[in-house]
Amino acid sequence: MQRIRLRYTKRGRLRFTSHRDFQRAFERALRRAEVPMAYSAGFTPHPRVSYANAAPTGTGSEAEYLEIALAESRDPEKLRELLDESMPTGLDIIDAVEARTSGLADRLTASVWELRLDGVDLAEAERAVTAFLAAENVEVQRRTKNGMRTFDTRGAVVSLEALPAPADRPLDSACAILRLVVRHLTPAVRPDDVLSGLRAVADLAPPVPSAVTRLAQGLFDEESGTVTDPLAPDREADTAAPPTAAVAADAKAPEGPAA
Repeated sequence: MQRIRLRYTKRGRLRFTSHRDFQRAFERALRRAEVPMAYSAGFTPHPRVSYANAAPTGTGSEAEYLEIALAESRDPEKLRELLDESMPTGLDIIDAVEARTSGLADRLTASVWELRLDGVDLAEAERAVTAFLAAENVEVQRRTKNGMRTFDTRGAVVSLEALPAPADRPLDSACAILRLVVRHLTPAVRPDDVLSGLRAVADLAPPVPSAVTRLAQGLFDEESGTVTDPLAPDREADTAAPPTAAVAADAKAPEGPAA
C-alpha cells in the first residue's frame, strides 16, 4: 500500500467551502481520476483519506494537507495533476509527495496567517499590535458546542506585525495587513480570536469583516522563528529511497521509434 500526501488550497469564493463540502468534492475527484484507493475494513468500507487541521469555514488557505492510501502505486506528480484537473477551481491540489515518514499531523504545530483589515489605517493597526504584544494575557470568549468558553489568546501568538496594504489597493481606502504566527494549542486559537483580543486590549474594530488567509502551516522552528514545510522530510527521505513499482515501471518503459 502506498501513501501520498497532498497540499491543497482554498481560494477566492471557495474559502466559504466547509470541510464537509471539501470532503465530498475530493471524493468525487478521486472517482473521476480513477485513483486506485485503499479502503477501510468493516461493514461500511470507505476510502482511506486522512485530513489534518483543516482551516475554518470562511478563511482562505494556501496550505491545507491530507493523506490518501492507494491499493496500487502511482507517481505522485501525475496523480496530483489528475486530481487537480478533477477539482473545482479554487480548491487546487498544488503539491504531492510519497509518504516516507510518519506523523504528518504531528508536524503541523503552527500556522502563518494574513488578515486584511479594510477600513483600518496602518498607524491604528500598529498601535493595537503593540498593546496586544505588551499584554501578558488576552482573554476572549467564544461560543462552542459546550457553551461559552473563555481562554487566553496571547500565549498562542508567536509573532504579530502590522504591514502596509498591498500596492494594488486604492489609495483613498484605508487598509492594513496583519501577519500572524500562532501555535496550534488546545483550545485552538484562531485568527478571529486574535481579532477579538485586539478589540479587547486596543478597541480595534474593523468596519467590515476581515479577509483571512492561511499562508503556511507546519513545524515551528524555535531557532529561526519560522514555520517549516511539513512535506520536506518526505522529500528528503524520497531522495534516498528506492523508486516505487509505478515509478520504476515508467523508467524501464521502452522508448518509441525515432521520428
